[in-house]
Amino acid sequence: MRSDVATLPGNPERPNEDWVAAAQPASGGGGTVVLLDGVTPPAGDDGCVHTVPWFTARLGGSLTELSASRRDMSLAGILSLAIRRTAEAHRDTCDLSHVRTPQATVVLARWDETSVEHLVLSDSVLLLESPDGSVRAVLDDRLDRVPDEVLRSLAATDRLRNREGGFFTAAADPAVAARAVTGTSPRAEVRALAALTDGASRWVELFGEGDWTDCFGVLRKEGTLGLLHRVRALEAADASAGGTRRWKPHDDATAVLVELGAG
Repeated sequence: MRSDVATLPGNPERPNEDWVAAAQPASGGGGTVVLLDGVTPPAGDDGCVHTVPWFTARLGGSLTELSASRRDMSLAGILSLAIRRTAEAHRDTCDLSHVRTPQATVVLARWDETSVEHLVLSDSVLLLESPDGSVRAVLDDRLDRVPDEVLRSLAATDRLRNREGGFFTAAADPAVAARAVTGTSPRAEVRALAALTDGASRWVELFGEGDWTDCFGVLRKEGTLGLLHRVRALEAADASAGGTRRWKPHDDATAVLVELGAG
């Protein structure tokens, strides 16, 4: 396994709320990737005394430990347990029933000699590259179905957050793990994978610079930091043109590329 990771804050004056880890046992033959994108609440309006980076670090750390050590558990089961652990860490100090209690999007991938498992919750992206170079995107598109004008309204977004007919994120309810997009691929059918927060996937989804196969090509040729720099350049050009293609000038952007090698 060979991994390449890069992350850039959306605003250098604010903490980066993304979280990423790629781990491989010393014995080799398997590994895990965890990618989180923390949801930024209005200042001081989430019922929690902790920061979003505190939450993503807690949840991300638990997901990494469990996905590496509990091969007997499914990824959905691991997400459920990690959410429960994280909730217990601040249940006594925070209002976990608040609709904007700290939360995050989730990408999990885990592999061994025979299979590659995946889980995606909300709008981060997992890309699976096959030996012939074709790329499959694993997406949870429920947030994409919400009209932009709704997302610009905090009250309207809250009515759809972690609700049936809306979209789901990892917050304080372990049951949300059952809403994730999950699946398993034969190990021989995946030679590499990549995970992107929506700040990095803008290259495809917002600016339309190419498709997912093209995006994987950029990651291979220029590395994860190269893709993030491309996104920042596109954002700067868009700002010069009036910023008509986005409602948030910059976002935390994180990408991880993992070469699994021959299956």
